This record gives sequence, C-alpha cells and structure tokens, in this order.
Amino acid sequence: MYEFAWPMLLALLILPLIWWILPVGKTAADSAALKSGLFDYWRPFTQSGKKKSAQWSQWLFKYLLWALLVVALARPQWVGEPIELPASGRDLMVSIDISGSMETPDLKLNGKEVTRLAIVKHLLADFIQQRQGDRIGLVLFGEKAYLQTPLTFDLKTISHMLMETEIGLAGSSSTAIGDGIGLAVKRLKERPAENRVLILLTDGQNKSGALTPIEAAKLAEHAGITIYTIGVGADEMIIQDRLFNTQRRVNPSEELDETTLKAIAEMTNGRYFRARDEQEFRQIYAELDKLEPIEKESEIFRPTKELFFWPLSIALGLYFLLVVATWLRHTIAQQGAKQWR
Repeated sequence: MYEFAWPMLLALLILPLIWWILPVGKTAADSAALKSGLFDYWRPFTQSGKKKSAQWSQWLFKYLLWALLVVALARPQWVGEPIELPASGRDLMVSIDISGSMETPDLKLNGKEVTRLAIVKHLLADFIQQRQGDRIGLVLFGEKAYLQTPLTFDLKTISHMLMETEIGLAGSSSTAIGDGIGLAVKRLKERPAENRVLILLTDGQNKSGALTPIEAAKLAEHAGITIYTIGVGADEMIIQDRLFNTQRRVNPSEELDETTLKAIAEMTNGRYFRARDEQEFRQIYAELDKLEPIEKESEIFRPTKELFFWPLSIALGLYFLLVVATWLRHTIAQQGAKQWR
C-alpha cells in the first residue's frame, strides 16, 4: 500500500490558499475588494477574458509546483507485503588454525586424501549455511591472529571468505592459539551478553603470541563466552619411504595439545571434540547444533520503497519548462519589438 513517512507535512498544502485569501501583502484595491465581501473578491477571477484566464493559469501552475514539492517532502512510500525474517540468534565466532601443520594430508573427504584445512573449510561451510539467524564471524591464526570477517548475518559472504582462506595468511611457522581466542573474545564481548559462542579449531599447541590459551580462556570466562574446542588430525598416517621403498606408520597429531583444549572448554562451560575423520567432523557439527540450537522465533519485516523522487522530478521538470517558456516569450517579444522599430 501507499503511505507517507511524514504525513503531517501535507498541511503545508493550504499555505498558498491562506496567503491568497488573507489580505497580508495585498494592494489597497485587493483589500477594498475583501472589505466589500468575499463574493466581490472572488468575482474578478470568474470574469471572462484572457487576462483573468492567464492569472488563473499562472496561479494554478505555481500551486501545482508547490503541491508536488510538499508531497515529495512528505516522503511517499510503497510498503510491501510482510516478510518473515529469522530473529537475532547467537553471536558465533569461528577461530581457525591456519599454521603450516594444517597442510598435513592425513584426512579423507569423499574418499580422497585432503589436507586438514581443506576438510575444515568444506564441512565448516556446510555448518555455517545451516545457521540462519546467527551472526557469524571468522578469525584466522597462525603466528598471529587477525579478523577475516566481522560478525554478520551474511552467511554467503562468510562461506566465501572461509573458502578463500589459505595456509600462511597469518604466518605458518608457529601457532598462536591464545591470540586466536583473545581476538575472538574481543569481538564477542562488544555484543549483548546472551548466546555468545566461540568454536576453536586447531591441530597443534600454543607456541607464540601475546596470550597463553589459559589466559585467553579466563578472559572468555569473565565475558560469559562459551568455547567449543575441536582437535583436528588423524591418529595414524602411513608415510612412504621412497629411498628404501618401505612404509612406516606415524602419529601426525602428536603435537595436538588436548589437555589445554579440554581445559579451555571446561573453564567456559563448553566441550572438547576430537575430529579424526570426515564422519567425526559431521557428528561434531550435528552435536553443536543440538548444544546451540538455531533460533526458531521470527520477526516481521515490510520492505519499503521510497517514491519521493517522482513528484520531485515532475516539479523540477515543470519548473524547467516554465523557465524555457519564459525565456522564449521574452526572446520573441524582443525580436518583435525590433521589427516594429
């Protein structure tokens, strides 16, 4: 339906009529006409003749311009049908380890060997797309931590930025888990206290940074932020020795500091998860959906389209025509005067 944002401004439409009727600024002849009665005042405008018709036309034209400007000022709008939107859900930050060890190809995705970061990106993107109604942000950390994406409802952008993540963007020689937590906590504590969650994914132990993981966890606990930690990496990996043509089994996750990750989760009323393969990853994300359910409430939004530019454009167009017509009339009159001379 159509409506005006500021309908009270439409009262300005009567100002020219008031000025026309009241004797303010009128000549003595006009005032005398008023004194002789309202009928005598209106009578000159009802008389025939080109002069009176021209006066009426000019006045109506000017009033039309005024009316168009007033209508534009009142901001006409088209208000559409109500649309149901998801309510504001959780503020959820995801902090991802992108140090060099995340390039280890010890996991499988759809039967193919992939790096740890590749499976994290692929499955985490699916998880994010299911979190309609949540604000989600992305922190990356290696030797240092930085904010990849601030908290936003735009899940498409978050997924795109996640897929653009590469090893080495934050340094690859060491892991600053504490800084990865600290930066996420800093962004989350600016938000309202309810439903603030951090998901931390790492495959190693803290070796750099200004904060230790426990110090950062204490900050999160003080801010009322729940942290779910996920240890990434397989327990066993077969390495081919090409020189001696032999195979040996190794534990690629021997540097994973599970003790610290469990302590972080316990301090903040969260949970620690171990992701050794694709199936465990999917189970973890399903469990997180249960622990932090998506908001089911909704809000109503009515799209609004501004229409003020239509009456404003018409008014400007008519004024331009008036200027051109006046200029042409004066030009023709001057040329005619020259010919008579």
